[in-house]
Amino acid sequence: MIEVEEEERPRALLAGASRRWVRLLPWAVAFVLCVALLPTTIVVLTADYGLNGGVAAGLAVAQAAPLLLAVVRPLQAWYVVFTADVAGSLLLLTADFQERLLWPFPPMGIVGYVGLCVALGLREPRRTLLLVWLATAGANVALGFAAPHTFSAKNLLLTILGGVALLLGGVLRERYEVQRRLVEQETISEAERSRRTLLEERARIARELHDVVAHHMSVITVQADTAEYRLGTLPQHVREEFTSIAATARESLGEMRRLLGVLRNEEARGELMPQPGLAQIGQLVEATARARGPVEFTPCDVEVPEAVGLSAYRIAQEALANVVRHAPGARTQVSLSVTEPDPEQGARLTLLVVNGPPPEPPDEPLEASSTGHGLVGMRERVRIIGGTLDTGPLPDGGFRVAAQLPLTERDLT
Repeated sequence: MIEVEEEERPRALLAGASRRWVRLLPWAVAFVLCVALLPTTIVVLTADYGLNGGVAAGLAVAQAAPLLLAVVRPLQAWYVVFTADVAGSLLLLTADFQERLLWPFPPMGIVGYVGLCVALGLREPRRTLLLVWLATAGANVALGFAAPHTFSAKNLLLTILGGVALLLGGVLRERYEVQRRLVEQETISEAERSRRTLLEERARIARELHDVVAHHMSVITVQADTAEYRLGTLPQHVREEFTSIAATARESLGEMRRLLGVLRNEEARGELMPQPGLAQIGQLVEATARARGPVEFTPCDVEVPEAVGLSAYRIAQEALANVVRHAPGARTQVSLSVTEPDPEQGARLTLLVVNGPPPEPPDEPLEASSTGHGLVGMRERVRIIGGTLDTGPLPDGGFRVAAQLPLTERDLT
């Protein structure tokens, strides 16, 4: 029950603002109005309008004090202030005041009521604001029939200024709501874009791994099918064992192709070619050096699983593409090395791509529509094969990409 009550507790005006001074502004304005109008109303009602001091004090409290409540509950404050203003107008009919003075609502009441209308506009919906203005206009016109002096346009000042204040507050509230929804939509769109990029990269990885696994399964099938011809005379039970292995491998390959077939489309047929690995990173470096600047490459002659070689190639490809996009002409170092065996993780293949700052800031980005999610694909590749990735800017303005990948099939599992 306590939690429900806390959720239903109304928030102060502008409580959702990011800056503290904006959140405190409604309280400051309400306090200043209350402190300024309270004594002023008493003095003016007694000295100028000739109202009794006790009655004037009561009206002043009823008209000014609710302005503090308006910061949290403006509609409830309006009920009190509106009733007090109408009652004050009726009480002024019993006093003898000059025709030049405003009636039915003195200047102090108009100032407080306009401030209250701004608070209403910032909190209440259009229908409520319209009803408030109609009530104000109706009371103003009805009191005009009992005017002790000539009723003119200046006597409608509360209706006019109150309507303007309600309109201003409503416009500000709706503008804030539009901006808030726009920010929320941009946040949702960015999250959805990141999710879509991740899913696309997973699909691409799955297609590539499918080619790798399909190759191995095909080799198993062929070797099992041809074993009896390559190995000479085999016992019947051994021949049946090889036949069973070939059938199982063929069935598994078919199931895998059916499961991953949805990831292939007509445009993906080019991916059926052999996938690149560590041996092709040197060619990638040479192509980048010819296109955009000096690139140093330190190779490493080591045997790795195809999935690891493919991931290393794709990470290097994305890292060099980022250098071309964001730091054209920057000196870049690409190195492959094997770390010392670790008791927990074992030996690891380390891929390091480090670039310095660009010689000159590019006049314009090479890809204006870049999504900026290239690192998402790197992290996903590394995560799938059980490696680690470390990326980040360098003090000199460059950037560093360091990936550690498992060396053996055992580490992949």
